[in-house]
Amino acid sequence: MDHTGGTAGTLDEALQRLHASGPERLGRLTNHAPMAVEALAAHGRSGAVHRWLDLYAPKLEEFPGTVETVTGDNWREALGDPRRAADWIAYFGRETEERPWRDVLAQWWPRLLPGMYGGSTHPVIRVGHAVRTLLSGDETEPRVAELAHGLGYWAARHRPVTGVAPLPGAAGAAAALDAVPPIPDRDSGGFPARLGRVTGLPVWAAGVTGPDEAHRRLTELVRAATHRYATHGHGEETMLVHAATAPNAVLRTLPALPRALWVPGLRAAWTASAAVTAMYAPDAPVAYELPGTFAPEEVFERALAHGDEHVIKFTDTALDVGDERALAAALRAVELSVPLA
Repeated sequence: MDHTGGTAGTLDEALQRLHASGPERLGRLTNHAPMAVEALAAHGRSGAVHRWLDLYAPKLEEFPGTVETVTGDNWREALGDPRRAADWIAYFGRETEERPWRDVLAQWWPRLLPGMYGGSTHPVIRVGHAVRTLLSGDETEPRVAELAHGLGYWAARHRPVTGVAPLPGAAGAAAALDAVPPIPDRDSGGFPARLGRVTGLPVWAAGVTGPDEAHRRLTELVRAATHRYATHGHGEETMLVHAATAPNAVLRTLPALPRALWVPGLRAAWTASAAVTAMYAPDAPVAYELPGTFAPEEVFERALAHGDEHVIKFTDTALDVGDERALAAALRAVELSVPLA
């Protein structure tokens, strides 16, 4: 893990470079670069960080302008307003300068968690990458600032999911994902429109009350969603990666949170993974096997050579799972996705 020592400064340099850019582009598409460069550094590929950023740079936009300062008194009215992204990032920048970042995260996790579905779940994924970095190495200013950017983006894109009826579920995560009913009219609309058509999801892990069981179930969910991509990723090669990467972001964040917040994290992560499955799953699975024998490092090298930001981040999650089926899913993402030009 390349978070400490000689070349760790490369990640800090990249984050400083990226903090001059906004969290989105074209008013709706997420800036994935902070997450991707963290994944590269985490897998010992700091030498590729700036080369990759040079390729991704055309997708970056300038940092947005401010509207009105977010404070401890007016934050509720600014929550979920994407025009306030800069205001929110500035707010969390001040908060993390004045207090330990873990305290800020613990205060805001229960406030933000119900709205983790905005921004196609990218805000919580960005927070998960930032927290992994902070837990793995020095708490440098750029890394703490990255957490502030992630939390600010989440607050600006905060969107709850309501009116989702509980449907019969299954004991295991894989079977529960299989039981997710597809939304109507899956061929039209972006993420927000499709999310509005999710009206019912299977019950899974609803009875979990203990933090250790919540951690175990989240691990199971990430594994199941990652494995499922190998056979279902063709439904939508980009969006379906979030069925795995969003719950994995929650899983990565748990060690930095009070244990009392672990169960709510599990429940929100299941809703996110199941909703993405409902929105983009194909009509039928296809058979897919690992095409040969590959070490995890080889699979990550293929993802880096491909270059697509979602492929890199999904492969990062697949390597967390670590088994042969997860590696097959990562290679399936390489096969299905358009490379970064």
